Formats: sequence, C-alpha cells, structure tokens
Amino acid sequence: MAARFVYWMNVSLDLFIEQAHDEQGGGDWMSIGDELHEEFNARAEALTMMVQGRKVFETMESFWPEAPCNTTVFGGDDAMERLGELRASSSGDIGVGGADVATQLLAARLLDEVLLFTHPVILGSGRPLFDGVTSPVRLEPLEQGTYTGGVTMHRYAIVDA
Repeated sequence: MAARFVYWMNVSLDLFIEQAHDEQGGGDWMSIGDELHEEFNARAEALTMMVQGRKVFETMESFWPEAPCNTTVFGGDDAMERLGELRASSSGDIGVGGADVATQLLAARLLDEVLLFTHPVILGSGRPLFDGVTSPVRLEPLEQGTYTGGVTMHRYAIVDA
C-alpha cells in the first residue's frame, strides 16, 4: 500500500495557524503542555518521513540540530509530481508541515489525511489552514482526543477533493 500524506497542524478554533504574518507556526496562543508534547513526539516517531515547506523547515530546524536525517530538497514545476512518486514508492505516514505545501498537495489530490490539534482560542484573523480552496472537500472522521489545557485533536481522511 502506498504511503499517506498527513497534514499535521496546530490551529485556533477559527482554523488559523498563525495570528501574525510570518509567526511561523508559533505563538503564545497555543496551549502545548507536557501531555500534548509527548503526543507530538509519539506521532512524529511513527512517521516514515516528513515533507515540509520552506518556512516550517526553517522554523523547526533549530529543534533538531543533532538529529540524524536524510534530507532531500526539491521544488519547482515538477514538485507535486515528484511528491506523488515519493508517496507511491513509500509506505506508512508521511507528515506534512506547512500550509503552502499542504494546499498544493490537496490541489494535486495527493493529500490523504488532516490531523488537527485545536487550541481553545479564537484569533479572528491570520494565516488559514489552507489557502485558496475553491470547492468543498469532504472528510471522514478517523480519530479524536482531548488534552490538558482544552486542546482537542481531530484526525480526518480526505474522501474527495
């Protein structure tokens, strides 16, 4: 079975991933305690690999300066085609970080799941979870959970895009 692209993101209740421009996925509006941090680590450890946009990669790079990795960087007009080949030739879950790359994967019909950690805050404005989606995308609930601080987790399969 081919791998699955899973877009994994912390969001506000109104589905923003950043309040300020170039907040880069951070912000003091998130409630990430020990329990949630352990959940992130366990899920990350289970991933086959990760695909990240440039902004997410640059933000997260400092958190794992000593971690062994096999990093491949590519982009350009054939990026989605190459990601499709990567998905077809791999197995397991491939974590997706970054709204730009997730939106492109969704448009290319390559995104398989969305994993949201929703924090109990309404930001009112900011960077949305996806950019420029022009038609409804149907989802099927797969999993849900709650964490200290009022954070909820919802995992969905993309049924049709």
